[in-house]
Amino acid sequence: MADNVISLEEAATRLQRGQRLLGLDLGTKTIGLALSDIEFRIATAMKTLKRTKFREDAAALVKIAGEHQIAALVLGLPLNMDGSEGPRAQATRAFVRNLAPILPLPVIYWDERLSTVAAERALIAADMSRVKRGAVIDATAAAFILQGALDRLANLRG
Repeated sequence: MADNVISLEEAATRLQRGQRLLGLDLGTKTIGLALSDIEFRIATAMKTLKRTKFREDAAALVKIAGEHQIAALVLGLPLNMDGSEGPRAQATRAFVRNLAPILPLPVIYWDERLSTVAAERALIAADMSRVKRGAVIDATAAAFILQGALDRLANLRG
């Protein structure tokens, strides 16, 4: 495990009021971003970054982290339905290893199984057109990932 990867339980003891968590839904072509409020209760879809070169993606994340007082990243870990890790999970772990020297923030992995499906259903329920859904699905999936972590964090903190 990378040195910067921590459990949600450990994060619960480190987080301070006024900080935020940044949720990421890492795809091959995009990175969906979501932001927590300063009380770690609500995740809001922020935006979707179109992936280019790693250095440019990392620079964008560094900028966002600085602008929003980010304490840690919550990264969706794309597990297979049986809980095993496949190539996508390995790629996510590699991304985190490469990002650590550039953005030295703690990283919390969160099981993202079905987050995109849940996001898609929510957007359909909101009667959003397919074109509009395509533009916001990754950020919405990041919000689902982050909200799951925030809900668990609330339980841990009592």
